[in-house]
Amino acid sequence: MSELKLEIVTPEKKVFDDTVDSVTVPTASGDAGILPNHAPLISALRPGILTYSNKGTTSQMVVSGGFMEVSNNAVSVLTDTAETADEIDADAARADRDAAEKTMREFALAPVEDAEATRERLESATARLQLVAGK
Repeated sequence: MSELKLEIVTPEKKVFDDTVDSVTVPTASGDAGILPNHAPLISALRPGILTYSNKGTTSQMVVSGGFMEVSNNAVSVLTDTAETADEIDADAARADRDAAEKTMREFALAPVEDAEATRERLESATARLQLVAGK
């Protein structure tokens, strides 16, 4: 069976660079499963949990917004942040989620751009908590 080359990069560093059997990424239009020989694809990412499998082992990490490209059995993920469950401070994620929820309630009449940034903060904090809970 063919493999995929998965590369996950943040502005600070290359977080992951290895071959995998499959990848599921949280795209702007929903979760996308990528297998070897997938058609070329470019998509925006939403905050969520990225899952990859290799030789029967499944691993996960939370990614924030960014972009993904699939081409020639390679998946490139460019994201602002990428964290494994061990790297997440659950208390800080809970505080981020609570603050974002409070701000969302206050944004009922706010500009759309402000509400969108807060919604992304809320999604990111929620995904971080989901990953920690599943650890």
